[in-house]
Amino acid sequence: FLGNGPSGICLSYLLSGYTPYFKRDSLHPHPILQRKLEEAPDVSILDQDLEYLSEGLEGRSHSPVALLFDTLQRPDTDFGGTAESVLTWWHKSNRAIPHLVLGRNAPGGAWHSIEGSMVTLSRGEWMGLPDLPFKDWLMQKRRGLRNNRATAEDIAQYYQYYVMKKGLQKNFRCGTVVISVRKVSAESISNHAHKNLQENSDSPWNLHENSTEVFQVDGFFKNLKGEKEPFSIYAENVVLATGTYDSPTWLGIKGENLSYVHHKLSALEEAVKKNSISIMSDPVLIVGAGLTAADAILFAHHCNIPVIHVFRRRVSDPGLIFNQLPKMMYPEYHKVHQMMKEQSAACVGPYECYISLPEHHVLSFGKDKKCILQDKNGYQKVYKISMALVLTGSNPNLSFLPNNGLDLAMDSDQPVNPKRNPIDVDPFTYECTQEKGLYALGPLAGDNFVRFVQGGALAVASSLLKKANKNPP
Repeated sequence: FLGNGPSGICLSYLLSGYTPYFKRDSLHPHPILQRKLEEAPDVSILDQDLEYLSEGLEGRSHSPVALLFDTLQRPDTDFGGTAESVLTWWHKSNRAIPHLVLGRNAPGGAWHSIEGSMVTLSRGEWMGLPDLPFKDWLMQKRRGLRNNRATAEDIAQYYQYYVMKKGLQKNFRCGTVVISVRKVSAESISNHAHKNLQENSDSPWNLHENSTEVFQVDGFFKNLKGEKEPFSIYAENVVLATGTYDSPTWLGIKGENLSYVHHKLSALEEAVKKNSISIMSDPVLIVGAGLTAADAILFAHHCNIPVIHVFRRRVSDPGLIFNQLPKMMYPEYHKVHQMMKEQSAACVGPYECYISLPEHHVLSFGKDKKCILQDKNGYQKVYKISMALVLTGSNPNLSFLPNNGLDLAMDSDQPVNPKRNPIDVDPFTYECTQEKGLYALGPLAGDNFVRFVQGGALAVASSLLKKANKNPP
C-alpha cells in the first residue's frame, strides 16, 4: 500500500499476524461495549462484527470504527483518565497477509518533513500505535511529555522505532515514488515477467488464478547511487494512505508565483537562518487562521520579526480552531488567539510587531513586494512586505490515480479534500465505494488525527483477512 505514515504502519502491524483480543478480566467503562466484548472473548476483534461492536459509541470522530479502536486502546482518555487498554495482542504468523508499504521517506511519513521542535496538537499518548505506548518509549529516552504533548521529532523517531521493534521492516520500501495506479486485466500481464521491489522470486504479489482484474502500480525508487530505478507491481488490493501534506493550497491570485510568496512554514525558518529577514525588515505577511499559520506567528514573534496577519473569518467565529481548543492545554495557541483579538489595525494592543486583519483577503501580490488587501466592505489597503506565507491548508496529491482520484471522492466534481470532500469509503471496511479492491485510510478518508486513523486500519485488515479467507471459522 501507498504511504508509510501512522496509517500505513498500523495496517502493516495488523497484516503481519498481530491479532487483538479482549483481555479477560478487564473492565471497559462503557457498559454496553463491555457486555458485547464479553460475548465472544475467544474471537479476535478483527473477526468480530465491527458495526455491531461500534454501534452507539460517541466521541471526537465521525467514524464508528475509529471510535471503537480508540476506546479499546484508551478507554477513558477523553475524560482525562489513564485506564489501560482492554486489548491483548497475540502474534499468529499463519494469519499474516503478504504486503508492501511504499513511502518516500523513512517510516513515519510526513512527520519527517515537519520542523522537529514543533509540538503536536494532540496529547502525546494519542500519537501512539498499538501495543507500544508512546509514553513508555519516551521514558526509555528518560524524557517526559511537555504539557502532555510531544515534539514532531519525537513522533518521527517513535514511528521508526515501532517498525523496527515490531519486526515490520521487511514490508517497507522507503525512497519510492508512485507515479501510476491503474486497473489492468490479469490475462494481459500473466505472460509477462515483471520486476518487483523484492529480489527473491517468492513474491507476495502472485495472483489468484480466478482474479480477472488487478492493479498495476508503477513508480521508481532511488538506489544507493541516487539513480532512479523503475518498478511495476501487480496487486489485487491497493491501500491509499498518502496523507495530505503534499500540495499546499494556493489562493489563485495574481502574483502568487513570485519568489517572495511561499506556501510552507519552512520558508520562514530558512529566511531567518540565512538572515535574509530580521527585526528591521518589512513585515512578513501571514495568510490563514489555522494551526500552521499560528505556528508561523509564534516563530516570527519569537524572532521579533514584524507580522501582518490576514484571515477571512471573524475572530469569534466558532469554526476557528482556536475557539475549539482548551486554554490550559494549548497556552501558546491561546496566546495567538489573544493577539488576533487584541491587536487589529484599528486598535493598537500590547503586542509589538504584530497586526491582525480579520475578515480580510489578499487581492494580489506585486513585483515590488507590495500586496493589496481587501476588507469585508470592499475597502482596499496596500502593504509593503518582505515575504508572504500563504498557510491555508494542503491538499493530497493523487496525480498517480486516473482523473486525479476525482471519481473516488464524495463529490466527484471537486478535488479530494480531507475536511470538505474525502474519498467515499464503506465505514466498516474503508473500501472505496467506486472501486472495489482500492482502500483509503487516514486524512484521505476524513480521519485527521493519529488516534483515529488506526480504526481505519482495523477495518481494512478485517476486510482483507475475510477476502484472503484467513479468518477462523
